[in-house]
Amino acid sequence: MAGITNQAFRRLCREAMASQGGRGVFVSEMVTSRALIERNDESLRLIAHDPDESPRSVQLYGVDPGVVAAAVKLLVSEDRADHIDLNFGCPVPKVTRKGGGSALPWKSGLFTAIVGQAVRAAAPYGVPVTVKMRKGIDDDHLTYLEAGRIAEGEGAACVALHARTASEYYSGTADWSAIARLKEVVTSVPVLGNGDIWSADDAVRMMAETGCDGVVVGRGCLGRPWLFADLAAALAGRPDRVTPTLGEVLATMRRHVLALAEHYLAAGGQGTAGGPEGPELAELRACRDIRKHVAWYLKGYSVGQEARAGLALVDSLAAFDALAASLDGIQPYPGDVAEGPRGRSGSARKVTLPEGWLDSRDLDDLAAADILHAELSVSGG
Repeated sequence: MAGITNQAFRRLCREAMASQGGRGVFVSEMVTSRALIERNDESLRLIAHDPDESPRSVQLYGVDPGVVAAAVKLLVSEDRADHIDLNFGCPVPKVTRKGGGSALPWKSGLFTAIVGQAVRAAAPYGVPVTVKMRKGIDDDHLTYLEAGRIAEGEGAACVALHARTASEYYSGTADWSAIARLKEVVTSVPVLGNGDIWSADDAVRMMAETGCDGVVVGRGCLGRPWLFADLAAALAGRPDRVTPTLGEVLATMRRHVLALAEHYLAAGGQGTAGGPEGPELAELRACRDIRKHVAWYLKGYSVGQEARAGLALVDSLAAFDALAASLDGIQPYPGDVAEGPRGRSGSARKVTLPEGWLDSRDLDDLAAADILHAELSVSGG
């Protein structure tokens, strides 16, 4: 997720899962193939990992088979990744209007070429390539069953399905029955389910109802890195669940700010990073970054609007600590009200596509020219 699944947040999630003896794959923010092979500074920052992060998983977006293969080769030959996830699920208009993301599997030949060349580029290094996708463009243009068969045939290590179409965006209810249908079609590699997993119990229920081999969590972990501790316990058959007090939530937020500051300081590029002002600038950037997380962390807790607004405006750890100290830290976990949907949802919409995109499953010259521009300015989502 753009601006969310960076190195700092992945650390919190990974530590939460490890606390319950679990182990998962925590995928980087989306990075474009072209920007990566051009060694764009921001793209290289997006794929940074902690020294002890394993497996190092990179989410790659691309529309040109040769460029995707080159990006994969860069990642694996320079030992920058242990796993590569190809994103064919992004529904945002700036991506689909050029034929990328969730629009791309409609062009089945192009989809086949991208997956196949990526797998072949990674194979000599023993790095698995996985595929993430949606059901299709809309209910009249479903692609997931065919795309699943293609990905399996081209050697993808697993296939993940967000059980919505691009036109549904994040609205309504995910169609878990589609995950079950995909599981019936894709039989030689694992099938992972995604969509509306807001709690560990949701994950257990999805696996029971669909037969999928595992789950992908997206919006459900926003402001709740401890969800992965719950998942590890639930999938091991244990009843343990994390129910933090407000004080414990604030302590997690503080750790998040510290991790972000470390991340930005290590990344450099902040004027005098490493000099006298480096740590201060990194701390300021971290405080600004945490603002988008405040409402998610505090969901369900009794915290007044003034305090919420204040936490969203802090510019230093000292300011954060002063405001946090004024809140009722012993306030208990608010239960179900702290769970459930979070993040953007929006409403169903017509998918923005290149002109004539739906006329054929083949990539004609006009569509090929359009799609060359699909990677511009979309790193990070």
